Amino acid sequence: MPAGPPTAGSSAYDAPPELMQRASSWCDDDPDEATRAELSDLLKAAASGDGRAGADLADRFAGTLEFGTAGLRGAMGAGPNRMNRSMVIRTAAGLTAYLKESSREPLVVIGFDARHNSDLFAADTAAVVVAAGGRAMVLPRPMPTPVLAFAIRHLGANAGVMVTASHNPAHDNGYKVYLGDGIQIVPPSDAEIAAHIAHVNLVADVPRAMSGWTTMNDDVLRAYLDAATTVVAAQSPRELRVVHTALHGVGSDIVVAAFVRAGFSAPIVVPSQSEPDPDFPTVEFPNPEEAGAIDAALSLAARVHPDIVLANDPDADRCAVAVPDPGAATVENPAGWRMLAGDEVGSLLGAHILSRGVCADAVFANSIVSSRLLAAMAAEAGIRHEETLTGFKWIARVPGLRYGYEEAIGYCVDPDHVRDKDGISAALMLAEMAASLKTRGRSLLDVLDDLSVRHGVHETDSFAVRVDDLSLLGTLMSRLRKRPPTDLGGIPISRVDDLEQGFELPPTDGLRFLLSDNSRVIVRPSGTEPKLKVYLEAIVAVTQSTGLAQARAQAAGRLTRLGMAMHKLTTPP
Repeated sequence: MPAGPPTAGSSAYDAPPELMQRASSWCDDDPDEATRAELSDLLKAAASGDGRAGADLADRFAGTLEFGTAGLRGAMGAGPNRMNRSMVIRTAAGLTAYLKESSREPLVVIGFDARHNSDLFAADTAAVVVAAGGRAMVLPRPMPTPVLAFAIRHLGANAGVMVTASHNPAHDNGYKVYLGDGIQIVPPSDAEIAAHIAHVNLVADVPRAMSGWTTMNDDVLRAYLDAATTVVAAQSPRELRVVHTALHGVGSDIVVAAFVRAGFSAPIVVPSQSEPDPDFPTVEFPNPEEAGAIDAALSLAARVHPDIVLANDPDADRCAVAVPDPGAATVENPAGWRMLAGDEVGSLLGAHILSRGVCADAVFANSIVSSRLLAAMAAEAGIRHEETLTGFKWIARVPGLRYGYEEAIGYCVDPDHVRDKDGISAALMLAEMAASLKTRGRSLLDVLDDLSVRHGVHETDSFAVRVDDLSLLGTLMSRLRKRPPTDLGGIPISRVDDLEQGFELPPTDGLRFLLSDNSRVIVRPSGTEPKLKVYLEAIVAVTQSTGLAQARAQAAGRLTRLGMAMHKLTTPP
């Protein structure tokens, strides 16, 4: 039998002939000089017995990138398990073939961010669409994902493609696909497109036009900005001082333009992070949720004393907010700046929308891993609430949606214009809310207190178990299914739901533990990164005998116990 892939520390490798042949064929068919040379060097090294090269080669051909929570996403490099021109051309060909089943000349709108190769992947997509008899319109320069999502319906397109890896590390890129409703694809469309992709044997056989697509001007951006600013009421206060960071992404100029157009003062941008830079030099992970990611913004805030700090991820479809919290003040952080959790921001935006009044048939929605507080708020307001699977491709599909969010700092505050998460319109609405509260001597933290008193403290937290070997995710999930715990942190588990069975939702790989004290734990593999994600929630009512501070302390204690128990259960073998 041929030797399997070596471990990271091995030095010799007997490359399986079938792997070498497959990799060699892929190399010969690769249209990109850089990845072709990369794979050629890797093949030579593996053939010579280099263990690390063999392991790398085996991983690149261990599978094919598939549509996950947010489309295709992965590290850039040669091979079917990486993001590269070969994969993009195949995907574009499959998508166009799928669209042509229902449209003779489908129109595809294409956007791209400022990551390495994003512009090249966008051009390849346009070339494939046009050569196959479709029409392609490409955004004029790197722009936020919400602009692309808006443009699809604004232009009446049959589909849209956004080349982005959102908040992933610098070595990643990705490929989001939307249909004409402006929503990312879900089953069965994703499987049908994948089947067309699988029919592409050689990239060399895929026709690509040299020209014929349209590079748009800024009209669609202006239309997006006009739409985004409508989330702010005409007569609401505008006096607010804001610090903003784009984390080296494409959001800075457009956020500033949106704020000025809406009547706010221009945000004070973090200079070191305001210009697009695909290497993200000042942050390890360009994700506002990651520790240290907004340190530069908080440092600037300490000098200029804004009312709030806003942060977008690199493609500006997500939004984070930090607020001054005197209770969290330290010598290093005298203002006590505190990043609000995604669930906190989600409930704040929901409260603001409810305070402005909603129609009786309005619907609120959030993902199954997000807090249950929004559901309680909707019930009190007498409107419908729905839980969905993780990802805005599910949230945006809720009929009658007025507002939806997911705990990973994604918010859809204007589904009439953007049926996806939108970090720009969310930033505007947060600014409006903060400015309105400021005129009354109140803050976002005061609203969070009000919500806790009314509906109980909903304390949430999450953690991720990163793995190098993706097969470990299946091993961990299988272990939990075969031997589910009977209690967590000493609290009995009253029910275990295997989400693969559906439970009024499309089946998905995940487990939900409901505890006797109304706490909840959900475990699922990430749809975008090699990690297992664990979501925790504890709910404690605020009563006369249990004040707000004590209820929060109880909820925090429960979360700590739940987290410790789940860390033990999810340790890789």
